[in-house]
Amino acid sequence: MKSFKKYSKIFIIFFAVLLIAGCATYYQKNIEFQNHITQGNFERADNWLDKNDKDADGKNMLLYYLNRGYVSWIRQNYAESNHYFSIAEKIIEDYVRNYYLEALTYISNPNIKPYKPEDFEVVMVNYFMALNYIQLGKFEDAIVECKRINIKLNQLNDKHKDHKNRYQRDAFAHHLMGIIYEADNDYNNAFIAYRNALEVYETDYKEYFDISVPEQLKEDILRSAYLTGFHDEVSLYEEKFGKKFKYQPNENGELIFFWLNGFGPYKAETSINFVKVPNSRSGYVTMVNDEYDLSFPIYIGDKSKREKDAFHDLRFFRVAFPKYVERSPYYTNALLTSNSKAYKLEIMQDINDIAFKTLKDRMLREMATAIGRLATKKALEALADEEDEALGTLVNIVNTVTEKADTRNWQTLPYSISYARVPLNKGLNNVTLLSNSPHGGNSQEFKFTGEKGKTLFHAYHTIATKN
Repeated sequence: MKSFKKYSKIFIIFFAVLLIAGCATYYQKNIEFQNHITQGNFERADNWLDKNDKDADGKNMLLYYLNRGYVSWIRQNYAESNHYFSIAEKIIEDYVRNYYLEALTYISNPNIKPYKPEDFEVVMVNYFMALNYIQLGKFEDAIVECKRINIKLNQLNDKHKDHKNRYQRDAFAHHLMGIIYEADNDYNNAFIAYRNALEVYETDYKEYFDISVPEQLKEDILRSAYLTGFHDEVSLYEEKFGKKFKYQPNENGELIFFWLNGFGPYKAETSINFVKVPNSRSGYVTMVNDEYDLSFPIYIGDKSKREKDAFHDLRFFRVAFPKYVERSPYYTNALLTSNSKAYKLEIMQDINDIAFKTLKDRMLREMATAIGRLATKKALEALADEEDEALGTLVNIVNTVTEKADTRNWQTLPYSISYARVPLNKGLNNVTLLSNSPHGGNSQEFKFTGEKGKTLFHAYHTIATKN
């Protein structure tokens, strides 16, 4: 009886933690929704969200509204989509660390906290909002959303004093801004935005994401410089690009076509193993991982003797961390045909690659915290075992079960985004999207009405994936 009283509170706490750890993953709980999306049943996906709104005010609230925004967007309910994305954005902006939950993760795992988005997920909200505003004819609002992408990236990266993200600037945001400015006949600002996009493509995107400068962007820069009257700049970029520019006005309007291909990766769990190595620095123990070339000294000089002994007894442990699993798109490239001419869709944004790179950068920033969490668990386990072998066994079981990575993520984002500019004839135009893969192609027909001085926008998501 005495022993029961002694450990009753501990059993209750650990039982609660086990319940948290034993819950199904976010993906498993939403598998029906995911199937509706990947099968193109968007009305059913929308109905599923209506009926399953328990996440609308829970720890997965952000993901709920991101999914609502996406489904409304793909169903062309643009004002409704921005309503949901605005809610999601406010959730991100109001995200405040709950220190009670932060402390609890030291004996549990990050899944108990409200979902905190990856940096690229934060700014993709603004991309979709910009697309919605374009379709609603609100160009000024769309430009504001584009500007906020790079402002947000600056703010996010300012918080990362060490191991900054490779994803610090967004070329696509500048490019999209230029396209919108030009559609609104603001050629001066369009030229500035295109030039900024070029600079990011030539530096960050070339080095980190292996994306070359789109040929269409080169044409956009030359055209906007010409229309602004910057003839010296036209000559400069003609020499830089190795091409001669000839202005050809689109007298009957043009089409800006964005092709969203496939779906971005989803998160799974991986294990990173650490071993303790000798440390000559007094008051420290050092854990290393050879696979990732990681080394983390842990300061234990301020701990009690029993805690220090527990840390010194550590030899090996596993840290759970999320990893991305690629969902390769079925189609590898595409082009548009219109009025007997073909227009290549060039990649502007590789969301899949950005996801992998930013998660690795985050792993390097956060691994010290994860190691501290695991080391604390192991130290508690050793202390419990010293007090009572049965209690030590219980703590060991709880530690094993609760060592889980947070595998939540925004799973309706596309794999990549490509773009083409198509001149239109006056009146009705038949435009065909030809999607290609090693296993066969597919065609999708669209109709657009050409009108003098008018720029039309259309975004289309091809959802087919290999897995």
